[in-house]
Amino acid sequence: MKIAVDAMGGDYAPGVVVEGLAIALTDFPEYDFVLVGHAEKLAFYLEKYGIAGNPRVTVVHAASVCEMSEPSAISLRAKRDSSITVCARLLKEKKVDAMVTPGHTGATVAATKVLVRTLPGIDRPALAASLPSREGRFILMDAGANPDCTPVNLVQFAVMGEIYAQYLFHLERPRVGLLSVGGEDIKGCELTKESFRLLEEVPINFVGNVEADVVFEGASDVLISDGFAGNVLLKGVEGLAKSTMFWLKRVLTKNALRIVGAILAKNAFRELKAFGDADDIGGAPLLGINGICIIGHGSSSPKAVRNAIRVAGECVSFGLNERIVAKINEAGCTTAELEKKIADGKSRK
Repeated sequence: MKIAVDAMGGDYAPGVVVEGLAIALTDFPEYDFVLVGHAEKLAFYLEKYGIAGNPRVTVVHAASVCEMSEPSAISLRAKRDSSITVCARLLKEKKVDAMVTPGHTGATVAATKVLVRTLPGIDRPALAASLPSREGRFILMDAGANPDCTPVNLVQFAVMGEIYAQYLFHLERPRVGLLSVGGEDIKGCELTKESFRLLEEVPINFVGNVEADVVFEGASDVLISDGFAGNVLLKGVEGLAKSTMFWLKRVLTKNALRIVGAILAKNAFRELKAFGDADDIGGAPLLGINGICIIGHGSSSPKAVRNAIRVAGECVSFGLNERIVAKINEAGCTTAELEKKIADGKSRK
């Protein structure tokens, strides 16, 4: 198996990425790698982490980088030689089995959607983020790849999310919920109401609408949303987690007695922090692309890069895309079939 790794993506590239790759080389002897980035800049870090000249690592030069502050389409218009675009091109040409990047999410979505294309029958890809709940984790789809969605998209996200949950959580029939403002099917916007109607007809374990206040109580294993609402939920949770840590630190350092108590509870706080540790997950797959693409957080650590590589390899071995295509066809959820169902529903009204 050969995996392309974007060495220039993320806040701490390329050092952190190369260090993560060095760990992966030891942990996953069955993988070969194509390290994509500025060759001269990479040479120093390859030497530093002792993997220069490793026969399992091929360096492919990419002259530019998609900066986090730049527009999503920059990878296709002005920076066709960026590390993200080069990785996507390698995936398109089947020179690698998967790609991993901790870089610009929007640029990755744009590059893979245009160059690699979507799987047969799929309209749009979706970012599948894994988030903690009371007793485990759940998958949020879409976490930000598509701000504007149709019911067709949400139904396909549900099918893809079910397959990914089968791999990630080892569940035969994951529970799929639809993010909305009320539990009843009559509540929500036009998008969620029509999606609810279609989802009831799909052969998945659909549990209905899920309100935001029970999302983290384990109401579903897969939570479906358009990318706008999904990203708002994700960023809101990240912000609340940071603020909670700030508030805890402030109240626990008010006096000496509390400081002692905090020191005694240090291991408990460390365990609490681990519940939301994104480094253990590594990255979120961009489901629906005709190839495996794992997108890591911009602040990915070497551990996160290593785990993103692990997820990429496991998704290939699991046959994730093949299972998605089979389920989409079996469930009658290709874009053409779903659009026909919607048109038929409107004509009956």
